[in-house]
Amino acid sequence: MASATTDPPTPSTLFAAIDMGTNSFKMLIVRAYPNGKFFTIDQFKEPVVLGRDTSTSSTTTPFTLSHHSQLLALEALKRFQNILKSYKINKTHVRCVATAAVREAVNNVGFLKCVREEVGLEIDVLPGEQEARLEYLGMLQFFPIYEKLVLGVDIGGGSTEFVIGKQGKVIFGASLKLGHVNLTQKFGNNEKNVAHMREHIRLVVQESGLVEKIKDCGFEAVVGSSGTIKAVEKAALYGYANVSNMLQVGNMVSFGDSKRYWKLSRGELKGVVESLCGGGEAEKIRREKFFKMRSEFIVAGAVLLEEIFEVIGIEEMEISGYSLAEGIIAETLAKVNDYDLNANAKWSSIVRLAMRFNSNKRMRAAAQCASIAKEFFECLRKCDELAGNQVAASLDDKDLEYLEASCLLHNIGLSIEKKGYHKHSYSIIMNGGHLQGYSAEEVKLIALLARHHRKKLPNFGHVSFKEFPTEVKKKFRFLCAIIRISVALQQHRRIDFQQIEFSHSYEGFKLACGGVKVQNSPPCILEPLAEDIGDDLRQELEHFKMVFHEELLLLVPSSVSG
Repeated sequence: MASATTDPPTPSTLFAAIDMGTNSFKMLIVRAYPNGKFFTIDQFKEPVVLGRDTSTSSTTTPFTLSHHSQLLALEALKRFQNILKSYKINKTHVRCVATAAVREAVNNVGFLKCVREEVGLEIDVLPGEQEARLEYLGMLQFFPIYEKLVLGVDIGGGSTEFVIGKQGKVIFGASLKLGHVNLTQKFGNNEKNVAHMREHIRLVVQESGLVEKIKDCGFEAVVGSSGTIKAVEKAALYGYANVSNMLQVGNMVSFGDSKRYWKLSRGELKGVVESLCGGGEAEKIRREKFFKMRSEFIVAGAVLLEEIFEVIGIEEMEISGYSLAEGIIAETLAKVNDYDLNANAKWSSIVRLAMRFNSNKRMRAAAQCASIAKEFFECLRKCDELAGNQVAASLDDKDLEYLEASCLLHNIGLSIEKKGYHKHSYSIIMNGGHLQGYSAEEVKLIALLARHHRKKLPNFGHVSFKEFPTEVKKKFRFLCAIIRISVALQQHRRIDFQQIEFSHSYEGFKLACGGVKVQNSPPCILEPLAEDIGDDLRQELEHFKMVFHEELLLLVPSSVSG
């Protein structure tokens, strides 16, 4: 029997983007495909807040990065660099950019030199217009808006970017020195100063001539991005203006209502702002519970967004889950491959649905599950023959897409209830018309894979499978076994699957795990994981053997399993 081995994710498949924002530093790590599809496998955030501890908040004195801010920035970037090394990502696939705070700082040259020498990262300081262009590219990866004339708005800590684009080309771009951090520095987050803040915002917008330029270009749709805008939309979604509903953030509302899907209306925005700007100390406590680390700057961000709605005449804004970092990834892929900016239009509906219902933690778990499933899927396809079943010949790229989609969506039902969440995941996928570009049969296939990733095995005599032909049922059996073992492996508490390697030989399948969840673990030989497997994983290993007629052996560093 021929052997097959899957290599761990290589530099050719992993890309990273670092966004050094005024409020926080963010790093995005994605798995990319030759056709342009990509999805996040990990993301990190450091609340550096470069704009907080500056030498002055005056509008006339030059902006200077303080020594304390620079130290925080260096430590954050060093942590990012260590993570990049652990993933073994090619340096040419990593891009680090800085925005308003570094752009405006008079001492940025010395800071950039320090980063280069101490961390080993080269930083691109983006002009405002280029930042706006990259944010537009990020929006294109989230919404099917390639053919539309789109106005994009991104509120950052030190500036707000405006961009109008169509078919991947920017028609107009502008950056105003209005951000939630610098506005908070200037006016505080006390509701008594909101009126003065509004006057300042309107003055800056008026002097820029922004409104006239936007009207000259025109637009068909408005898309907002950035953490601030997403936080305001989330507040509207969970009924922040309604005190009784505000803290029920564990339960998603109206999942079948496509009208409530990544959108924010003027009326909803007004309700959130009115709540944020009233209530005194009680509102401050409520704000901290809901917005957490963003609570310090959310008043300024929400007021700024409301003024933008007012001066431009926006009635409704679509909210993009992607922004600058994803735009950086898209541009990097364009340089490496013949990348189509519209390639993610279909796949992005999967990502939008996963992000709508999952927290960042659950998104990471889902993405890790998808990565494990992909490695095993590729291992299967490299097998010439497996126990009489022509697995390699029967599985194709579409099957991989269904598998990865179901992995990303398998846990979205947790947003409703933990008990029976796999059934909730099935219902969400099947209802609401969320998966755009997929046929009814494809949607049902993805939903059924998510439904059967745990608990009872699929019964192919059930009415749910009646419409599927025999060949599809056969493939489903393989895909179901893969997602079940992938979820069980991902949930195992002792093993870190950042570095994994599947292989197959006459002895059967092996999965070697290069890392374990023990700090400072020394290099050592691998040995079978024989103890503390857990009932769920043990059952899935038995199911795996039943489907593929061969065992799957788990190998871990001996210092852990011993």
